[in-house]
Order: sequence, then structure tokens, then C-alpha cells
Amino acid sequence: MYVVKVPGINGLGKTKGCEGAGNAIIAELKNIYSNEIGKEISVGKLDLEEIHLDNSNLEITSKLIYKNALETFEEKPKVIFLGGDHSVSFGLSRAFLDFCKNSGKEPCLIVFDAHPDCMEPVDGNFPTHEEWVRGLVKKGFPAKNILLIGVRNSWKDELKFLKEKGINIVSMNNLLTDLEKVCDGIMEFANNKELYVSVDIDVVDPVFAPATGHREVGGLSSRKMIYLISRINKIKTLRAVDIVEINSEKDKEFNNLTVKLGAKILSELI
Repeated sequence: MYVVKVPGINGLGKTKGCEGAGNAIIAELKNIYSNEIGKEISVGKLDLEEIHLDNSNLEITSKLIYKNALETFEEKPKVIFLGGDHSVSFGLSRAFLDFCKNSGKEPCLIVFDAHPDCMEPVDGNFPTHEEWVRGLVKKGFPAKNILLIGVRNSWKDELKFLKEKGINIVSMNNLLTDLEKVCDGIMEFANNKELYVSVDIDVVDPVFAPATGHREVGGLSSRKMIYLISRINKIKTLRAVDIVEINSEKDKEFNNLTVKLGAKILSELI
């Protein structure tokens, strides 16, 4: 399995500490000996890479993320990216969009997040972790092929943007009412499309994932998150997953609970 650490942060000063999550997740993965389908987990067998970034220079960072991601999509059948905050998903998914265009395939994006990340841009060239989805749509990603799961706190202008663009949303109430049906709907949504999945750890309730920048109560349990990701991993056209917004520095206060969940999610994708 090809795993790439992407230690980028552009979170308006709110996400410092997320840049170390990739290393922390890999370290914690060493304590997981097998995933839930019984597959042995061996960190030594992973194809591990890192995009070395300078977070003080957003222009260089943006170009490096895009360039490396595009090369990865062209060379690897499946990849897992470990952020970083959610701003890294802009460059990664933009490269995914261009890869799909170049190969004549239809792109699909599923985002697990407590927030829609569709705020008005601070800088249109380098979207922050609060506006990257909006930036991606402006770059040409088909809004009808975007599905947001677990959103439970949106600003007024975000709600307007979501409605205008026709972006699909699965609410927390839907998830709790019939999880099996939701999973079936996700599979149908991604059918015959190249799939990119982005996991912001704040989709999970802060009881289970406290070390993140914008904690929102009423989220998924870690059990349901693991189930959802294991179902998604069965989609044959799944090309990439990113796991973002885990603050490994802040997690030291919580006995690495959030990092452990990130490692658990990773183990189900291997």
C-alpha cells in the first residue's frame, strides 16, 4: 500500500500541530497487528513517502502537493494521504481532478466533515482548511459529484453556496437513522466514477477524537466511522483517501486517542 505523508497546514493559525500527524499515525499503526478483516498489518511492508513542505511559503507548498499528487495518481492504483490540515486536500483533489480529465474518467469526491469547508476565500490561490471545497468547485470539480457526510455546523454563506451548486449532503440524522441504507447510497453515488475520499477527523464526535481544531458535538462514534470506511474501501474505483485535521501535539493531552483512531482508519484501508 502506498502511503504519503503531507504535513501541510494553512489553517489561519488554528491548525498548528497537525503537521506532525503523519508520523504519529504511522508510529501508532505499529501497535495494530491486524485489521478487522484479519489482514496482518506490517508497517515495514508499507510503501511510505513524504512530500517535504515549507509551510511558510504557500506558493511552493501548493505546487509541491499538486505535482507530487498528480504523479502519484498516474503511477499508483491507490494511495492514502496523511495530513496535515484540510487545506492539503485542495491540492490533492485538484490533482485528482486533472488526472481524471487527462484519462477520460469521471471524478467523484466524498468528504467526511463536521463542516462544509465552503467559506468565502481569504486567498483564492491557496484555500485554507475552511474553504477548500469551494475552491475546488471553482477549479471545475463537478459539484453534482461531491457528497458531504456528517456536516452539522455551516455558516449562512456556506448554506447558500451548497444550495446554489447542488452539492449533496448526508446529515448526521440520516447516518443515525439507517447506516446500512446510507452506505448503500454512498456505493451507488460513487458507481462508475473514480473516487477520492477525504476524512476530516472532526466528523467523529470529540468524545472519540478530541485533538482537532474545530470540535463539534453530536458526531459519529469511532465504531460507525470505522464501519463506514471499511464499506467504502470495498468500492473498486476507490483511488485515494486522505486523513486530515488530527493534531498530534494537542493529542498528547488525550493519551493519543485521536491519533489512535487515525491509525485504526488507516489499518482498515490497507
